[in-house]
Amino acid sequence: MKKKKYPMRWLVFFLGMAIVFFALLGEKSSVFAQEITGPQDIRWIRVGSLHNWFSSAGAEVEYGRRGRAQFQSQDQADQLYWEAQYPEQDRCCSKGLWIGCTNYDDPVTGERYPFKVVCSGPCFSNTLVNTIPVVFKMIGKFPHPIVSVDGLDATENTLNDQVDEYDPDLPCDRMIYHVFHTNMGVTVTRKIYGFSQQNHDNYFIYDYVFKNTGIIDSKGTKVEKTLTGFYVYFQYRYAPGWEGAIRGWNTGQGVTWGRNTINDVDYANRIQFSYYGPHSQSPGYEEDWGSPNYTRGGPLGAPAFVGIKTLHADKSASDHSDDPSQPTTTKFIDSDNNTRNVIDPYNKDMMTTQYALMSAGHAPKTHAEEVGTGFADLYTAPGTNPPGGYHQAQGFGPYTLAPGDSIRIVIAEAVAGLKREKSMEVGDNWFYNRSPFILPDGNVTTDRNAYKKAWVWTAKDSLYQTLNRAYQNFQNGLRIPQPPPPPDKFIVSSGGDRIRLEWEGTAAESWPYFDGYQIYRAVSRPDTFYQLIFSCDKENVVHQFDDVTAQRGFDYYYYIVTKDDGSQNDVHPGVPLVSSKFYTMTNQAAHLRRPAVITTLDSIRVVPNPFHIGARSLQFDQPDRIAFFGLPPVCTIKIYTEKGDLIDTIEHTNNSGDELWDSVTSSRQVVVSGLYIAVFETPDGKKTYRKFVIVR
Repeated sequence: MKKKKYPMRWLVFFLGMAIVFFALLGEKSSVFAQEITGPQDIRWIRVGSLHNWFSSAGAEVEYGRRGRAQFQSQDQADQLYWEAQYPEQDRCCSKGLWIGCTNYDDPVTGERYPFKVVCSGPCFSNTLVNTIPVVFKMIGKFPHPIVSVDGLDATENTLNDQVDEYDPDLPCDRMIYHVFHTNMGVTVTRKIYGFSQQNHDNYFIYDYVFKNTGIIDSKGTKVEKTLTGFYVYFQYRYAPGWEGAIRGWNTGQGVTWGRNTINDVDYANRIQFSYYGPHSQSPGYEEDWGSPNYTRGGPLGAPAFVGIKTLHADKSASDHSDDPSQPTTTKFIDSDNNTRNVIDPYNKDMMTTQYALMSAGHAPKTHAEEVGTGFADLYTAPGTNPPGGYHQAQGFGPYTLAPGDSIRIVIAEAVAGLKREKSMEVGDNWFYNRSPFILPDGNVTTDRNAYKKAWVWTAKDSLYQTLNRAYQNFQNGLRIPQPPPPPDKFIVSSGGDRIRLEWEGTAAESWPYFDGYQIYRAVSRPDTFYQLIFSCDKENVVHQFDDVTAQRGFDYYYYIVTKDDGSQNDVHPGVPLVSSKFYTMTNQAAHLRRPAVITTLDSIRVVPNPFHIGARSLQFDQPDRIAFFGLPPVCTIKIYTEKGDLIDTIEHTNNSGDELWDSVTSSRQVVVSGLYIAVFETPDGKKTYRKFVIVR
């Protein structure tokens, strides 16, 4: 009997791979990574300070967004971006969702498995056999605004905020609605809520329903059976030290995949949290808290804690009240254990091992207690493989699900810690040893390591505060006070003596507590600090602002927010609630431009000339920038070496009097020291040239 049934198992996989092959040829709307067998769709929630992508495979696996082959170095940690406007803020490598039961009579193989486990993640997923997507869409409360700079689309939302439908009554800004069948006959409904309100914008709420529908494949094949010993098991591989590692100031091995991540459990509050642990290859244990930059100061590489809180778990399929004893498993897990690589729902031995992890209960000591005051990357639990480090796991169960039965589990996930400004302040104070140091409680110390560690550990308090806000939000039916919606349009236009900002806010201005707009500006780059440059309230509301303080030769980035009158803020009463900056933050630079010179070419100037790389006070915001001023509306600029070699051609067509050049040749090489000649030619044949010197 078994010999006749086993070929069916392999037939399923061969058919699956064939389907993948043809899907790759014909499917254009789905995203494929080699870590995913079968089609996959991706949606981003990026309305608040915490951004993340989500997968139709059921869990966000390692390298699952773009694949390991081409993005191994960039995407080792590719999840939970906070604070998302700054670069390299990733804090999670992978996640996993497993479901398991006991004594399962499998209709595919005809075999009884003492333990049946269906896996998605943390390394691989199969959307043809294991988790079969039925519905995967993002619902929005309102569309993102139109944002343009000098006529160009200037928002990341055009690509990443892919809303499938709108519901003005949605309790959050964005919700992903996801339904998938599993090989076990359990249909999973996952709702993911993302908020932009500033007191709730750094967490997601995951609302799961696991229902025994009996549907085991994409054809709708239905098998009615009672599932016993049913467990739901989540895995979270956090790597909160990504920035310091990827930028090169923390070279400790394995930081990018969380080898030194420390995991702790607070059973009373149903919270599991993770943080950067000092690395053995750092200058020292006390020195390494927060992953500081040992060469020049600046922001800490690991100023935040990451964590999850159970908001609700049904007591049983017949009692949907919350069970405070759940999750029943919180034992930390070896990140390189072999179970992560095998997602075969017919591998009896592996499923037995996987189910044992799911039902393992609570460790005698948490991972944090085991590590103690030692280096986290050197800790090895008995029988484990340490190079991968350890990660969080939580198991809910056991449940019994008769046909038609369901259970609900709700989890909040958050990132919180030192904001960028404070992180830079602490990092600089520590690096330059600016004693005495002021501690978070107001006391003073001369110990720079104690100072830095104390501030880093305020991230735990911030995380708890965030998770507790998520809990209160859930308890209140997701009815937090809402800010006004963002403007409908935000248009930025570069001018000769000003940069003009214009906007429309029909929906915002009809909001009951609307009280005006605020505009913020950044110089040189969009992923840096912004300064408030304009504000108006309801009584003097306008829809245009001219930035006349911009300087020629610099890049400027903007965002605009709406604000209310402060009456709705239940966390900080009196402080206005504002729309999210991520709705309008520009990703194209605006420049102050001179009017074009029409009558003559004699006014053309090269600035600075000479260009000396050491003279920062005489340069623009970009380190290699040279400007050509006094240009005609349209001309061709050809740049030659002293020997007459053409190194770059610039087509000046924007009808302004300015053009910027970043000292890069047409082959993308930075120019060397020397004398250069710029030749300017108009469409009607008028020509002139200017010499300039570059010193490096």
